[in-house]
Amino acid sequence: MIKVGSYNQLQIARITASGAVFKCDEGDVLLPLRLVPEGVEAGALLNVFVYIDSDGRLTATTRKPRAVVGDFAFLKVKETTTVGSFLDWGIEKDLLLPFGEQTTPVRRGDQVLVRVYLHTSGRIAASAKLEKFITPVDDTLSEGAEVELLVYATTDLGAKVIINNRFGGLIFHTELVVKPACGQKLRGFVKKIRDDGKVDVTLRRGGADEAAADRAIILDALAGHDGFLPLTDKSSPEQIAVLLRLSKKSFKKAIGGLYKEGIISLASDGIRLRGSQNS
Repeated sequence: MIKVGSYNQLQIARITASGAVFKCDEGDVLLPLRLVPEGVEAGALLNVFVYIDSDGRLTATTRKPRAVVGDFAFLKVKETTTVGSFLDWGIEKDLLLPFGEQTTPVRRGDQVLVRVYLHTSGRIAASAKLEKFITPVDDTLSEGAEVELLVYATTDLGAKVIINNRFGGLIFHTELVVKPACGQKLRGFVKKIRDDGKVDVTLRRGGADEAAADRAIILDALAGHDGFLPLTDKSSPEQIAVLLRLSKKSFKKAIGGLYKEGIISLASDGIRLRGSQNS
């Protein structure tokens, strides 16, 4: 069975002046001649992406789209017509984002985060209404697991993310060193799966390894600045991020430990490495 909007391994039945023809239960699938690899003959197996062209015909391409059906992708708007906006997704036929699937109007040149899906007509389309495609958490996700993240919105609480192309999650602003951009891909860890199915995500691996890494960052920075950093627990998250790439929460926790161990001293203008010339 042909999977429209995905990759299919198909056998060439014949090669004509139009291209390579694959025979399938759903009908012939044409790979245009300009895309047929040199030297390929009838009987060869090719891995191709299959879509429906403007005339409703099954068509194959050897080009790789930026997303397949089921993927979320950040795509550029090429033009807007009477039926919707068309997105550049890397193959010959542009991807339609219908007006009914837009959350706000988009214009040529805009970048929009969408989900690629199969319309009831059998054609491939895009939707910017992302949350309707996010599925409830199941037992494939566990606390502490390393996951792939896609940022799709920011709120007062933090960054809303799609986990492993399936689930919804949130990175609280206290976990963020800098505000991520919509469409940005990150790697993170499941911090907590709540009883209501909501997922808290962190960008940092927890436990002793994380604490040791934070300490090392601060001590390296102190060593590189003659034993002094103009940062205190009153410094803004942005100031801390510029110098250390740490969140304020992680910074405060690390300097608290270093101070208790007598490694640094705290002053109103910053922190100092004990034993340095600036002590």
